[in-house]
Amino acid sequence: MILFFQSPTKTVLAVETKHAFSAEDTQKLVWLFSEAKPVESETLNGWFVGPRREMVTPWSTNAVEITQNMGLDGILRIEEYFPVASGEAEHDPMLQRIYNGLDQEIFTISKKPDPIVYIEDLEAYNVQEGLALSDEEIAYLKEVSEKIGRKLTDSEVFGFSQVNSEHCRHKIFGGTFIIDGEEKESSLFNLIKKTSKENPNKLVSAYKDNVAFNDGPVVEQFAPECGDRPDFYTTKNIQTVISLKAETHNFPTTVEPFNGAATGSGGEIRDRLGGGKASLPLAGTAVYMTSYPRTEGAREWEKVLDPRPWLYQTPEQILIKASNGASDFGNKFGQPLICGSVLTFEHEENQKQFAYDKVIMLAGGVGYANKRDALKGDPKPGEKVVVIGGDNYRIGMGGGAVSSVNTGQYTSGIELNAIQRANPEMQKRAANVIRTIAESDENPIVSIHDHGAGGHLNCLSELVEATGGHIDMSKLPIGDSTLSAKEIIGNESQERMGLLMEEKDVERVKRIADRERAPMYVVGETTDDMKFVFEQADGVKPIDIKLEYMFGKPPRTIMRDNTVVETYQPVVYKESELHHYLENVLQLEAVACKDWLTNKVDRSVSGKVARQQCQGELQLPLSDLGAMALDYRGKSGIATAIGHAPQVAMVDPAAGSVMAIAESLTNIVFAPLTDKLEGVSLSANWMWPCRNEGEDARLYKAVEAASDFACALGINIPTGKDSLSMTQKYGDKKVLSPGTVIISAGAEVSDVRKIVSPVLAHEKNSHIYYIDFSFDTLKLGGSALAQTLNKLGNEVPTVKDPEYFTDAFNAVQDAIEKGLILAGHDISAGGMITTMLEMCFANVEGGLEVNLDKVAESDIVKILFAENPGILVQVKEKKAFEKLMMDAGIGFAEIAKPTSERHILVSKDGIQYHFGIDYMRDVWYESSYKLDIKQSGNTCAGNRFENYKMQPLEFKYNKNFTGKLADYGLTFDRKGRSGIKAAVIREKGCQCERETSYALYLAGFDVKDVHMTDLASGRETLEDVNMIVFCGGFSNSDVLGSAKGWAAGILFNEKAKKAIDNFYAREDTLSLGICNGCQVMTELGVVYPEHEKKYKMLHNDSHKFESNFVTLEIPKNHSVMFGSLSGSKIGVWIAHGEGKYSFPYEEKDYHIVAKYNYEGYPANPNGSPWSVAGVCSHDGRHLAMMPHPERAMFPWQCGYYPADRRDDEVTPWIEAFVNARKWIEANKH
Repeated sequence: MILFFQSPTKTVLAVETKHAFSAEDTQKLVWLFSEAKPVESETLNGWFVGPRREMVTPWSTNAVEITQNMGLDGILRIEEYFPVASGEAEHDPMLQRIYNGLDQEIFTISKKPDPIVYIEDLEAYNVQEGLALSDEEIAYLKEVSEKIGRKLTDSEVFGFSQVNSEHCRHKIFGGTFIIDGEEKESSLFNLIKKTSKENPNKLVSAYKDNVAFNDGPVVEQFAPECGDRPDFYTTKNIQTVISLKAETHNFPTTVEPFNGAATGSGGEIRDRLGGGKASLPLAGTAVYMTSYPRTEGAREWEKVLDPRPWLYQTPEQILIKASNGASDFGNKFGQPLICGSVLTFEHEENQKQFAYDKVIMLAGGVGYANKRDALKGDPKPGEKVVVIGGDNYRIGMGGGAVSSVNTGQYTSGIELNAIQRANPEMQKRAANVIRTIAESDENPIVSIHDHGAGGHLNCLSELVEATGGHIDMSKLPIGDSTLSAKEIIGNESQERMGLLMEEKDVERVKRIADRERAPMYVVGETTDDMKFVFEQADGVKPIDIKLEYMFGKPPRTIMRDNTVVETYQPVVYKESELHHYLENVLQLEAVACKDWLTNKVDRSVSGKVARQQCQGELQLPLSDLGAMALDYRGKSGIATAIGHAPQVAMVDPAAGSVMAIAESLTNIVFAPLTDKLEGVSLSANWMWPCRNEGEDARLYKAVEAASDFACALGINIPTGKDSLSMTQKYGDKKVLSPGTVIISAGAEVSDVRKIVSPVLAHEKNSHIYYIDFSFDTLKLGGSALAQTLNKLGNEVPTVKDPEYFTDAFNAVQDAIEKGLILAGHDISAGGMITTMLEMCFANVEGGLEVNLDKVAESDIVKILFAENPGILVQVKEKKAFEKLMMDAGIGFAEIAKPTSERHILVSKDGIQYHFGIDYMRDVWYESSYKLDIKQSGNTCAGNRFENYKMQPLEFKYNKNFTGKLADYGLTFDRKGRSGIKAAVIREKGCQCERETSYALYLAGFDVKDVHMTDLASGRETLEDVNMIVFCGGFSNSDVLGSAKGWAAGILFNEKAKKAIDNFYAREDTLSLGICNGCQVMTELGVVYPEHEKKYKMLHNDSHKFESNFVTLEIPKNHSVMFGSLSGSKIGVWIAHGEGKYSFPYEEKDYHIVAKYNYEGYPANPNGSPWSVAGVCSHDGRHLAMMPHPERAMFPWQCGYYPADRRDDEVTPWIEAFVNARKWIEANKH
């Protein structure tokens, strides 16, 4: 039966249940649904928008679990329906449908599971199902059928098509290329592998796993002693390997951008979880490439092509929704996104149309593992196959095969099968299990693999390919009862990991999984017969085949192509139009401000972020690279940066690859790398419109050039991915996505505190030097300027001398190591003038006086807009720097010095050019504002555009603050227990427990890790602890309101409620709630139990997640933690979606302990009245706040820190935690 509940806003919640509810249970639901009232009728009239009935949403999965934790049994599904005016209402047809009235049939699906089919006609089946099998593969399957003496089942044929799809098997990269009639001696894959053969450097694992590993440093692991029960955090040193990976999810993102990009991010995270025997993701990166968004009619350069009859979504929708999806997944999983890129592009020339109609969505990232776990073990017969994670749904049944063909080729029914379903909170639970295992002294995992394309079939076959395996299908969890055997085996529902372990270890892993609320299933075991079998409960086997047939050796792909010589028109320009050109270039999405992306993605979670996008006192997205500390000591780390140059590649594919690698390196050069250039490894992700005349030849040239350049630089490309069907069809017309390689660089950092910022330092007596890395003449082909003129150009820059490039890179590294570089920024999209402006944008005052007479080129447009690889650096010690460069044989030109005037004044050969920094900054910001309107609404986007430059960060510390840990009696080398105990309480979906626990640990607490399952089961009573902290995150994915589900698990669970009630009844206790923890303290009413009307937490005014580094003002207060900080102004991270306080009483009735430094958005990120950021009980003991002080304990964690305090070891936030410990020492009973 379905029961309806209607909220005051007329939103309807439909609850499918096995039985009627008692009055008491109905009241529980009314509370959970925030006072939505039960509807007496079995039907509701009117028009509604809601989810498609055949797809149980992740929202529903979370909502149902919340009811189970409240002791409500029998609920199967809960979905939300929104009232609309008519059947024509706007909705997303990929995910939603319009309902004319709601009745008892809204979840009914008449479909029955399809029976197993034995395939009579393989050719017809291939076309019908869109499997993209080649003629050779069909012939091979017929041969297999003859050998086994029966027809193949639909599951076997589908399975073969997935396992051997271009997506999974990279047949083109492994194939033979015959160009202009001549067979090339090396495959593309071998060209890439050659880099690792010639330059193994620190490689530990390449090409054979989900990720690549390099030898890493020894770091301090901070983790609970034991992960299957509440236990205390301890530290120990481990030898690490560091990981690098990048994935693309282009086709699903084109079809349905939010979930496509979300599961792209999620899949890439799982790759970094599935390395070796278990590895841990640290941070993500993202790249979006689409056609022009035409945000408000077409700008000059956007008129190059007419808008197409977009197949699924417009480019603007894709940019917003895809970035929302990728950001949302990382935010809810708890992975910071620290680096990225955007490119919009269209071009028509030589009767060909190029544009990213088939979009590129790249998700990359870095991580690490214990070196002990770097390589997978060898499976033996009799080991257990285990799946951890979510249920099976009909997802991606076009899957890997569909993404291997051109979009628009199939009927939309098959392409709709590519719609994904993202549940980051489920993935977090699975990841927590793997984290616990990875951090333990003994890792029982023999092998691990993620579920992606090809589902169970791909994942489990890879686990058992050395032995054979038997899978019991009755043990696989089913989320959709209409799935056929083929769909159960092959669907690519996300958030699942496959593990192999010995039977004796299953019980321990199950205990960990149960504690983390991660569903775990033992689904089969390894055999010794080299067969792969899926068996149903009735004994029928949809798959029963030798592994060698499944992975067989179908004939090698042969790519025949001819070189097509294209000539493109030169870039024609007038010097008199210089300012106009600059304004246009600054508005291209690739060059323009990326605030619309950075303001909605968590860039601080984990507390290990050492460098993210936003820089300076205005926190503008200007950084060249991202970096993570590998532990809380804040020294050893890993850096990552991105490069791409598809416009260059269109003119010259070889130069395009060289320029992409060069850009990633001129970005990462500003981090001090342990092994300088030699320590860098690259991921190369290739997106190409193959099988169009001339394109396969161009691809070969591009890969060959990447291989040669990497070899010459002495570095390797140990990982990557290809997506080679980048053609979009509109009937007979086709639009090709430009052949693109995206390079992700990764390297170990020797000291994350020495990373150089692009923001010009306030140092009058300093000098700006230009260092060219290209050794080539300045050329405008493939530049942003050329793009705004709708030209590609007839000549493009490249790197002429790889040895010189290496020497230049390493000389800059030496200068950073010696502390000679105050600021530095690479020259890439937008050229040197953009670089200069960006170095000044994040400051409130000052500019540059530039003299370009020392630059050999006479053409001012070329000097300012060419994108030849190079950098600008700011130096104080002129002599030392120049000597270092000369000794290394590197050329340099001193071209500028700081000025107090707010302009860039350029002179060349006696002519002066004047650029107003603040004016150009608004031009640069405007493209971000136009996209931000679509996600934050007119008011908030407008306020942000108005205020971003008016809200610089401010700092005011107490006079007695020294920044030294020893002055608090603390040390990083703490050993042993203090006897003062705190518990950090977390629920599923929380993700800030580590940084929170470390803040307490450093302040002298013994810190216990407590999961809600520990409280609910009675394993933990909190009797021995004097402080509890509810940590931040997205408990239950914020379903039904942030922290509502978490609070439900306390209020409606007898043991959990008793533990919390008893704790708050004591007088020797303190509590702290941060972010999601602040929200749960609000729901529990523990800050002001004496108030009849409770304050509430509402959605931010922008109705979206807000991420920023802001100033908090600490007003005069008498709280235990913040009392001594009264009068301070301290920088802090915020990262939340529902942080707006709603107070029923006046300001004087609340004990306010923290306020945002400015009233206006975005420095007040949520619209809280009186700019409130944190409140405390009147006795000063119980504090609830939205910002994250635990992520700003050290200067290196801060988005910005005062330059005159650069020697501080800690920030004033440490004092709050020390105050808490001292209070307990004085008051403990």
